[in-house]
Amino acid sequence: KLSLQYKDADLEKWRKFVDRVKNGENLLNIAMVGKYTALGDSYISILEAFRHASAELNAKVNVVWIEAEEIEGENKLKNVDAILVPGGFGERGAEGKIKSIEFSRKNKIPFLGICFGFQLAVVEYGRNVLGLDCHSTEIKPDTKHPIIKILPEQQEIEELGGTMRLGAEPIIIKEGTLTFSLYRKKLIYERHRHRYEVNPDYIEKLEENGLVFSGIAEDKIRMEILELPEHPYFIASQFHPEFKSYPLKPAPLFYGFINSAVKNKYG
Repeated sequence: KLSLQYKDADLEKWRKFVDRVKNGENLLNIAMVGKYTALGDSYISILEAFRHASAELNAKVNVVWIEAEEIEGENKLKNVDAILVPGGFGERGAEGKIKSIEFSRKNKIPFLGICFGFQLAVVEYGRNVLGLDCHSTEIKPDTKHPIIKILPEQQEIEELGGTMRLGAEPIIIKEGTLTFSLYRKKLIYERHRHRYEVNPDYIEKLEENGLVFSGIAEDKIRMEILELPEHPYFIASQFHPEFKSYPLKPAPLFYGFINSAVKNKYG
């Protein structure tokens, strides 16, 4: 009665996707430096984002699980092709994550930081490039240079359950940046889950010393994405790009991350 035309489903793109997931040619060893690595499913959204991006690039990701605390005593990153520091909370493993970020920055290894990884990338840059005795007030409330601080709207909150900055928020992308070349648009929406941010008092000094904030919130105060122009791929985001990654449509930051690792290793 509806006069709908029947046609066979075109599954060719899906067949290619499945084939590349199974048979990706360019093997990458990517370090996941976290504090919940004993249970891989803690990072299941990131693992799926790896799958989506690597399928588009004919790559296959072998995740090298690294407990952040263990880096504090020895370097386990020498043979990896890329490094990802995911979200997380608290002091445990923070220094190990900072060391892995420093290793990536200095050795030109593709790096992607997410949420807490974004914040610690700022801490690492503040310490080792600006020479500041800095930290996040989440970890060290009395730090001399609070380069990461609690969101203003969170300061008076005592009951922490369900009070974070949550959900999709608009982000303005700076033209002429690597981030802009990945998203190809000026305005994006990405999903958040955090209560700390880059301290606005330090933004100018960070930028004067080479750090580029390529994504900012609409209020132009809250920093959302950072990158290093002289690095093959050094990007970190306050939001969680893995939450908007899909088969046949990988998250741009993950696509760029995997693509850079492939080029770095295979030329």
